[in-house]
Amino acid sequence: MPDFSIKPVLTGQRVILRPFTDADVPVFLEAIADPEVARLTGSHPEDAPDEERTRAWYGTRNSQDDRLDLAVVDRASGECVGEVVLNEWDPANRSCNFRTLFVAAGRDRGLGTEAIRLIVGYGFERLDLHRIALEVYAHNPRARHVYEKVGFVAEGVLRQALRDGDAWIDATVMSILAHEWPAPAPTE
Repeated sequence: MPDFSIKPVLTGQRVILRPFTDADVPVFLEAIADPEVARLTGSHPEDAPDEERTRAWYGTRNSQDDRLDLAVVDRASGECVGEVVLNEWDPANRSCNFRTLFVAAGRDRGLGTEAIRLIVGYGFERLDLHRIALEVYAHNPRARHVYEKVGFVAEGVLRQALRDGDAWIDATVMSILAHEWPAPAPTE
């Protein structure tokens, strides 16, 4: 049985994944307030939690025993730039959902790709997961490209899953299985 109560520190060449600290909260308040983040994740900015609720939420992430939430720290700057999460643990099927969130300072530099590889590897190699799944909206091709580089495979489409202004946006369900890990080295 996986032990999600252990919150590891995972170190890569560009990022460190670590448990949250109180100093990370402003980063997530920035992310939640970013209209681009809200649009790409299907969040509603008017539903964004206030500072007190956000601080309370992140203050409890390290004590959760059914999920793994880790801050992503840019090794070059030492700054927290996002998070990676394995949640929705399904013990009978040894599977989890995956989600991630990055502020602008953490995007387009390969930090997300490395962070996802680190947590997916931990999920398969240390937590003995069988399947890690996610959903990505069609209007977020940058994220889909990263997921594919890491080894996630498209399984199907949830048609018109999100209303974006006057448009309906599809969501693609993707997953990676334990026997597919480690994913082949990326080709650019």
